[in-house]
Amino acid sequence: MKRLLSMVLLLPLLCAQALAKEVEVGLIAPMSGPWARQGEVMKLAADMAIGRINAQGGIKSLGGAKLKLVVFDTGDSVEKAKNAAQRMVAESPKLVVATGAYLSSFTLAVTEVTERAELPVVTFSYSDLITARGFRYVFQTSATGDQQAEGSLPALMAMAEKATGKRPKTVGIVMDNTAASVAFVKPIKDHQLKKLGLKLVVDEVFTPPLANATPLIQRVRSARPDVLLLLPTAISDAKLLLEKMNEFGLGRGRVPTVSNGAAILDPDLRGNMNVEQLEGVMSVVADWTTRAQGNFVDDVREATGQPWPTQHFVTTYGDMWIFKAALEKAGKADRKAVARALREMDLKDGAANFFPGGRVKFDASGRRVGASLLIVQWQNGVPVTVYPAQDAVAKPLWPSR
Repeated sequence: MKRLLSMVLLLPLLCAQALAKEVEVGLIAPMSGPWARQGEVMKLAADMAIGRINAQGGIKSLGGAKLKLVVFDTGDSVEKAKNAAQRMVAESPKLVVATGAYLSSFTLAVTEVTERAELPVVTFSYSDLITARGFRYVFQTSATGDQQAEGSLPALMAMAEKATGKRPKTVGIVMDNTAASVAFVKPIKDHQLKKLGLKLVVDEVFTPPLANATPLIQRVRSARPDVLLLLPTAISDAKLLLEKMNEFGLGRGRVPTVSNGAAILDPDLRGNMNVEQLEGVMSVVADWTTRAQGNFVDDVREATGQPWPTQHFVTTYGDMWIFKAALEKAGKADRKAVARALREMDLKDGAANFFPGGRVKFDASGRRVGASLLIVQWQNGVPVTVYPAQDAVAKPLWPSR
């Protein structure tokens, strides 16, 4: 009888121990090729977040189960990204949720595979197409390319007018042909230029990696637009373009330059070119460090040695906390249960602090409700959030020509 009673008393403990296991979460991102730096940053962020989650007791609804990161390399092409997704679903049947895949073109291919496997994927990629296909297992935390384009150009025009007393009249576009850049530019060309009374005087597209920036920047020098939208997605391309602009006397504010995405804000860019050539350059992003994150920049510097967290660091770090919240709610390491928890999620603290708008809730298509843009600017050798005011950590400086 005593033995039976002892077993009954031990049963909850044994059950908890049985639950206390590893839960696999995935990162599928470029770990090789021209975008490898972004994949490395995303892994650093995931490792940092998972370390903290596990140190705080793991997933309590699963008896303290620890998160385990499984990484897959998309490489440098859509075909390689699709193959990586196929390996991911074939080789990791215990994987319950994943994040990635950096470029929108990669993410579109990857999620075709993961949707069939009913593997939920949380992505920061921008393309509107990602959540316009009726998929049930894709969740997009960023403001889409369309949303960013709709909001960014009016914000930039207002910033320019406030600083100079004049509204820009001409715009130049130099862009790569990746899905994110195309998604950002399409609504600008379709109706924003006409709506804002802007004339497009440079319209150049290149395929990354860029071998020679001279012909592109020569056209900018000839047209001298009031604002240049410079849209590379690879850090090496950003370096070539900005150095050529400075060589031709167009840098350091002579032509106000605005990018989209994090390539032009990366620490590696500062480390490989004259930092003065970056001063005043801006970028429209869907995430960066803001007031809401307190001492996060210092925490990242101490934990990883990175001088500052880029948008892909911030969002990947936040994704891991989204995964924790979803697993806590699901109560089991099951793909369908986690996907259901993501669809029902409505966070206004914790993970939500790492996304503009301060809320993590997904609509029926998988888009994050209230996702908004930020504008970040190089000031004194560091990229800082300057727009909108409630998120800004510094005032914007419109470059003078």
